[in-house]
Amino acid sequence: MIRLGMTLGIKEEKIEEYKKLHANVWPEVLENLTELNFKNYSIYLHKNTLFGYVEYHGDNLDRDNKLMASNPKVQEWWSVCGPCQIPDPNRKKGEWWSSMEEVFHHD
Repeated sequence: MIRLGMTLGIKEEKIEEYKKLHANVWPEVLENLTELNFKNYSIYLHKNTLFGYVEYHGDNLDRDNKLMASNPKVQEWWSVCGPCQIPDPNRKKGEWWSSMEEVFHHD
């Protein structure tokens, strides 16, 4: 299992809209996450920053990320959520959410 932490900015005027969207995530998007081995997914909000945490239980994260990105319903979901978000200008090439390095973990 791989634990992933990531951050993303959110437009202040879009916070309530973003919360409403995530109170009713489309079932097809949730099914896709499950099918592609993503579990225990949480998004937290602190001021104008989103922090995402997810656990990946598959054997090929790159492949499963590409499969997710090619799903038409996921693409539609991203097109609805995207206008609420502000990607980090220092993110790695190809990233929307900025990956974080895990520096500590305790079970």
